[in-house]
Amino acid sequence: MPSMRDIKEKIASTKQMRKITKAMQMVAAAKLNRAQATAHDYSAYADQLREVVASIASTITKDVSSKHPMLASRPVKKTAYLVITENRGLAGAYDSTVLKYTQNLIKEKHASEDEYVVIVTGKVGLSFFEKRGYPVELSKTDIPDALTFDDVLDFSKKVISLFDNKKIDELHLIYNHFVNAISQTLVDKQLLPLTDLENKPAAKVEYVYEPDEDEVLETLLPLYAEGQIYGALLDAKAAEQAARMTAMRSASDNASEIIDHLSLSYNRARQAAITQEITEIVGGAAALE
Repeated sequence: MPSMRDIKEKIASTKQMRKITKAMQMVAAAKLNRAQATAHDYSAYADQLREVVASIASTITKDVSSKHPMLASRPVKKTAYLVITENRGLAGAYDSTVLKYTQNLIKEKHASEDEYVVIVTGKVGLSFFEKRGYPVELSKTDIPDALTFDDVLDFSKKVISLFDNKKIDELHLIYNHFVNAISQTLVDKQLLPLTDLENKPAAKVEYVYEPDEDEVLETLLPLYAEGQIYGALLDAKAAEQAARMTAMRSASDNASEIIDHLSLSYNRARQAAITQEITEIVGGAAALE
């Protein structure tokens, strides 16, 4: 049985750990508010951009030769999976959900490494795929919490260039979507080719384009695809902070339970020691009589 000194030291260290987890919970909550607001604001812009792009895409000729390459489907010889993870961990099952899903998806759909590549953000995901020998084509681990479009612009361009240069024929985004502070859902979304723009065009709005629709579309489509990657990263960042806040709250609650249990053990050990001392005193007094 541990001594009272050992129990007391354990209580002190657990209280210190609880202070840390509570502080991390508060930091994550503050970051969540900012990330949620940024993701919400960008979502409004992305919806409007999609409306414009979908409107143009729905009016262009159906002749395949005149389509922008990002709109045209082609035989899928190689698929790319852009997997969004975090850098630090301490967010519960946030990363494991995405990584296990991606691993199972690759096993199910591909018989050879020649059929797919992995693009990953975050140190956790990069370490996971490299240790297991997956073909990692691109990676980015320096994504800040206060994310801006410029932070990921070069990375997004490199990802899209893989499709433009026909190194990949299909691109999927896999990440955790922020629902609320205690809930996230996994998303597997095809980004390229942008077939959803033609299949589900927005409400028809009359626009006047200068110089013409094809040239405007040539500029907007890459911007739209880059924005989709940025939007997914913002969404995942909000989900990450929510998961970390929940994990740290659970850790703090668990620490409180451990402290209560240790305090009870300490009081029992203290009572036993006092009883032992009283018994020895009484025994000694009886021996003197």
